[in-house]
Amino acid sequence: MHAFVDESKAKGYTLVAAVMLPADLVPTRKVIRELVSPGQTRVHMKTEIPRRRKLILSKLRPLGTVATLYSADRAIYGTDIACRRACLEALVHDIAGTCQSLVLEADASQDARDRQDLITLTKDAGCRESLSYEHLTATAEPLLAVPDAVAWAWARGGEWRQRVKPLIKAVRKV
Repeated sequence: MHAFVDESKAKGYTLVAAVMLPADLVPTRKVIRELVSPGQTRVHMKTEIPRRRKLILSKLRPLGTVATLYSADRAIYGTDIACRRACLEALVHDIAGTCQSLVLEADASQDARDRQDLITLTKDAGCRESLSYEHLTATAEPLLAVPDAVAWAWARGGEWRQRVKPLIKAVRKV
């Protein structure tokens, strides 16, 4: 299994991990690439118009991807940094022994801290040698569009949350 991770800081802190089987990676990338409009370098829900957002979510549903949402309360953790670490800890614990790779959307302001945290978290979860991880841009790894779409739709609530629910395996409060 492979996990792809993005976050939403709207209405609280939520980390989304979309997990895919190796056999689903190539066909899912193909679908995502086909969704990139002329002039775009990637699919990014924040910049899409409502009609395209609906199309994107409808194309993701049949692909076999499942997502787990990790939600951390800023009132408990204090900062987004602490929220992210708590979510990463729960995620690594959940995927230890079942995922071989973890791809996080690159963000220069947090990548170094993530790498330090992931050294400790993978060691503590007993998957230091079996789980590889890296930070990539969504342009370099189209599959990061999946957790982006799930995170965006979940944070918006209402109709958007209903549209994305079929992709969601679990919501975990950490």
